[in-house]
This record gives sequence, structure tokens and C-alpha cells, in this order.
Amino acid sequence: MNLAIAHSRARTGVRAPAVRVEVHLAGGLPAMSIVGLPEAAVREAKDRVRAAIQCAQFEFPARRITVNLAPADLPKDGGRYDLAIALGILAASGQIPLEGLGEYEFLGELGLTGELRAVDGVLPAALAAADAGRKLVVPAGNGAEAALASRVEAMTARTLLEVCAMLSARKALPAAVAVPATRTPGPDLADVRGQSQARRALEIAAAGGHHLLLIGPPGSGKTLLASRLPGLLPEAEEDEALEAAAIASISGRGLDPARWRERPFRSPHHTASAVALVGGGADPRPGEISLAHQGVLFLDELPEWDRRALEVLREPLESGVVTISRAARSSEFPARFQLVAAMNPCPCGWAGDRSGRCHCGIDAIRRYRARVSGPMLDRIDLHIEVPRLMPTELRADAPPSESSADVRARVAQARELQRSRAGKVNAQLTQAETSATCRLEDRDYGLLERAVESLQLSARSAHRILRVARTIADLAGSPRIHSAHLIEAIGYRRAERGAAMQAA
Repeated sequence: MNLAIAHSRARTGVRAPAVRVEVHLAGGLPAMSIVGLPEAAVREAKDRVRAAIQCAQFEFPARRITVNLAPADLPKDGGRYDLAIALGILAASGQIPLEGLGEYEFLGELGLTGELRAVDGVLPAALAAADAGRKLVVPAGNGAEAALASRVEAMTARTLLEVCAMLSARKALPAAVAVPATRTPGPDLADVRGQSQARRALEIAAAGGHHLLLIGPPGSGKTLLASRLPGLLPEAEEDEALEAAAIASISGRGLDPARWRERPFRSPHHTASAVALVGGGADPRPGEISLAHQGVLFLDELPEWDRRALEVLREPLESGVVTISRAARSSEFPARFQLVAAMNPCPCGWAGDRSGRCHCGIDAIRRYRARVSGPMLDRIDLHIEVPRLMPTELRADAPPSESSADVRARVAQARELQRSRAGKVNAQLTQAETSATCRLEDRDYGLLERAVESLQLSARSAHRILRVARTIADLAGSPRIHSAHLIEAIGYRRAERGAAMQAA
């Protein structure tokens, strides 16, 4: 037999499309060619594969070898196909049996000694292999990651020789073993002194999945509050955690299999570009908003960000996905994150403080706040002022605040109500679902209409007020939205309007 077929997986966004590695041996001068839209790293596989086969004490065929990576129109990159190519050559030349080769999918880069090296994007490939009904063979360094996909039978190998021994029925490969999941204790909300209103807004944001903007002078605790939000969120469901872990797997920054159930917290510097936020590159990679999927994205010093970088967040905030299009390919990444932003009220940071130390002019304050566009602010559900604390609130003997565990218990109950009612958190409700689940009494509709008119809010803001009110009612265990819930929700938009009036 001069033809052999092995199976592998490509990496396209968070998907792992199947790749058939077809190897044909023919007469003629010894040569090896790889076709099927391979990039440089794939074309160089022929040198790695030749050395690995010879170091494993096999014979490299002195024939014309053609390797086709199908489908031909799918770009192939990286060293992930090395193992499949080497096995195809050995099977086509009769050095290992063909039988059973079709039951497996192979991933792994080969060293010149035949050692298997870890590759990225193994988790999406493992999930896809499970759907295809095949077993998966990966390098030992990827074993813990592949084991996260519980539906696939994943095996690990350290060398090409071990895989050949398994296919020859001489020695079975060890199964991939998952690392026990651990939850590292994060910062506790009990560390935050005072700021009762901001703590309440943080709890509402956690319960309903709402976006949050913290406005206050330097040192008032904005960053401290934002860092406590992940500790208030319930543990991610398995499907949610696998989505986030798959993004980390393809990012090139590594996935910690022991912490895959933890919700991510991303805090990029304000000098980050639009590409760093949404992702990109010739070979599209996920950006910060996708790495924060099912977690929290914290943007500090919001007006200091490049405006073009902030504007690219507008669509993902609504849709929960980001599509990166390039001439050669287009990749879609999930980006369902909670945004927590922080900003000072003016360039010096002290506008509105009781000390009266701010001397910024009206024009300077207006220009500073205009760096964040109205449409961007409109998409943030909760706007809260974080004032400077009184010295008495910072004393060591001041009354302790409520812990993250206590607040997380209430958040979990509220989210359970939302899941049973609509199958999602309130922040993700569609317009039709909002109308169905966020009904008001007639007098409360009038209250909402007057608030929208007086605060000059958009229709989007009105719908977001309704969703926040529904979350407040869920935290109170109320089946209906009452006036008190609506009034509190409206209050979280007053800071936005108050800032605009002050700047004017």
C-alpha cells in the first residue's frame, strides 16, 4: 500500500476543523512535498519528520512523498500536524499497520529526536474529536488540557516511538489525566471599608451580569471594588468554563488546567490598542475581551484610553461575540464579559469633592469627559459615584464589611431565579424578553417615562433600567418589580446625567 490517511485538527478561532493527512509514496527521485495551503511552519515539517523517523530507528522512504492536508482551501499553520504526517509516512511505507489508524486523531509537534512537544489549541480539538467519535493522541504536555473534555478518550505520548508501539498493538498509551480543579481564594469584599452604595451596585452587577462604571477621586477604592467582582460571581457552569478555557488554549498564553473553572479577570493597561482589546493579527488571535469571556474586563482610567480602542467595544457589549476579518480568513470569538470601568470626575480627579481642591475649568472637565462617547456610556447599566472616605471609616477598629461569601450566596439565589425564568441572566435579555419579564404597574410606567424625559435618556437606557430593576427585585426575592426597585435602578443612571450637567 502506497497510500495512508491519518486525521488531525486545524485551529480556526475557537473551532478545530478536521484535517485529513493523506500521504502517497511514488517512484522517482527522493523528494517530499506538502500541499494543502501550508504556511512556513508546516512546510518545515518535512525536515523535522525526516529526522524524527530516523532517530526512532525507522527507515525514511527514499521515494517521492506527497503529503496532502485536506481540505485544500483551509490555511494550515504550526507544528501540530507533525505527528500525523510521520505516522502517515510510516503507514504508507508498511512500517506500521494501517489498521486502526482511522480510529484516532493526532496532534503534536516533533523534535528532531522524535520527542513530542506540546501545541496550543488542544482543548477545542478534543471537543471536536469527541463529536466525531474518534480517540485523541496528544503530547504528554497537553494531557491535562485534553482531559478537560470528558467526552473524548484522550491518550498521551512522549515520543513518536510510543505512538508507533500503540498502533502496532505492542504497548497501550496512558490515558490523559485531568488535574484536580482548584479555586484560589480571591480578594474579599470584607477588605473594602465604607462605600455602601458602591458595594450595593457591585452586588447588583454580579447578580444580573450588568456593566458597571465607577466614578470617583483617586484613592477612593474604585480598583479595590472592581477586583472583588469575580469573587461575587458563582462558579461557572461546565459549558461556560469550557468555552473560556478553549479561548485561553488558543491564545498562545497557556491554559492552567487546575484553574479552568475560575472566571477570568482581565485588566489591560490603558495604552492597549484596539487590536489588543478585540484581537487580530494575520493569524487572528483572541483579544482581551475574548480572554475575559464569562468573566470580568476591568478598564481603569477610562478617559485615558484611546477613543478608537473604546469604540470597538460597543458591538461586543451588545452581541457577546466579535468577528475578526482578514483577507485570508475570518474568525469569530465569543466575548460575553462583564465590563467594569473606572474614571476620575475631572483631569485632576477632585471635582465634586467636599475639600473643594478641584480648580479645573468647565471646558477642561467637558473635554476630559468627552473622551468617552455617549454611545459607550449608554451601554453601561450602572453608573455609581465613589466618594472619598472619611478618616473614621479607615480606622482598624471600624465595623467590618460583609464578606464576599455572604454576598455570593445572595447573588447565586438571584441568578437561579433568572435561569429558571428566562434561561439567562437579566443583562442578556432581548427586547421581547425584557417586555415580558420586566412588567411595571401603570403608575411606575409613568415614573419611568418622567425619568427618561428629565434625564434625557435613550430607549436603550430605558430598557437597561428595566433589566436592572428586575435584578434588584430578584435580589429581594420579589416576583414583581415594585416602585422601590425601579427608583433604585433609575438612581444608577443619575450619576451619568449628573456628570454631564456638571461638565456643561
